[in-house]
Amino acid sequence: MVRLTLLGADGAATTDELNPAAGYAKPTGPLQSRVAYAAAHVVPVTWGDNTPGQPAEIDWDATLAFRRSVYSWGLGVADAMDTAQRNMGLDAAATRELIARSAEVAREEGGSVVVGVNTDHVEAEHLSIDEIISAYIEQLHFTEEQGAGPVLMASRHLARAAESADDYRRVYRAVLQAATTPVVLHWLGTAFDPQLAGYFGSSDWRAASDVLLEIIQDNADRVAGVKMSLLDAASEVSVRERLPEGVRMFTGDDFNYVGLIGGADVPEATQPDRDPASPRQHSDALLGAFAALTPVASAAIQALDAGDPARYLEILAPTEALSRQVFAAPTFYYKTGVAFLSWLNGHQGAFQMVGGLHAARSLPHLSRIVELANAAYALEHPELAAERWHGMLRLNGVDA
Repeated sequence: MVRLTLLGADGAATTDELNPAAGYAKPTGPLQSRVAYAAAHVVPVTWGDNTPGQPAEIDWDATLAFRRSVYSWGLGVADAMDTAQRNMGLDAAATRELIARSAEVAREEGGSVVVGVNTDHVEAEHLSIDEIISAYIEQLHFTEEQGAGPVLMASRHLARAAESADDYRRVYRAVLQAATTPVVLHWLGTAFDPQLAGYFGSSDWRAASDVLLEIIQDNADRVAGVKMSLLDAASEVSVRERLPEGVRMFTGDDFNYVGLIGGADVPEATQPDRDPASPRQHSDALLGAFAALTPVASAAIQALDAGDPARYLEILAPTEALSRQVFAAPTFYYKTGVAFLSWLNGHQGAFQMVGGLHAARSLPHLSRIVELANAAYALEHPELAAERWHGMLRLNGVDA
């Protein structure tokens, strides 16, 4: 029996039994009951100058191999988004190369890829509304040229420049009219990026959602879906039930995804304020959490495909505590937990991140991730994970 050494916030070490690998099987065909994307991270060159403020040096072999692994489990990849350290270490040149390379891998693997479109390649802090539109369209057209699906991310430039909800209507109308393929809109909350306060014209999600829904309804033929990342299940359900037909809700709620994805198919799962008469009874998924637990997410959706909601809940429910730890405040440092689990699971050779972000969480925080990943059967190779974790503890002066 292998024992895991764990480290408490007070520095005290305890032990827990290491669970065996779950042995989940890869799907033999596409997942059917839900559309699910894992928002993937990037792996840096171990010996690169991946320190704060330096251009990202990406290990392309490891980064793209991770995406191939996601496809092998039946999930799609959401790339060049928050999880890839967009605006937190991934510079504009690396973003463009990531989008091009990821789209090529998707074609090779027959997988579905969507990528982030933003205004962040423009270095100026302040832009006019017209300049914001032009910046969005420049990235949009580049993404379309690569053959990837666009996700129109929330823009810090727009959050700074907008004087009212009308500015949001104007920008999104212009960008969506320039799109040649349906776009996913992304509403990112302040827990993920404090600079996006008041997005869509209000700090009240109810007022902001009215603006978002108006934008979608006016451009429904150009909107494939909306990804909500407010960490508020009630707001997501409210917006979901008002979406036009054919527009998907992709949950980005890494705190409450089990009930939101399960929906009416999983009555035991918590889903606040759901209207049983609504034609929309579940969310699809576009989650950073699914990059950290791809095999578990795949196995849970396979259970839904097989008409076994109890098994879905049994598999996925324990991961929510793990995800809440990974996404604990300050939430924008969740990328550290995603990369840490990637390293534990053997998808990269070292626990390093661009911008030095691997130092953004404490050892006790990472220890709790290990403990919860073990409990949720999210360690793909438990013995390797234990070996790497114990080596990290010893490196930091903790007996393991």
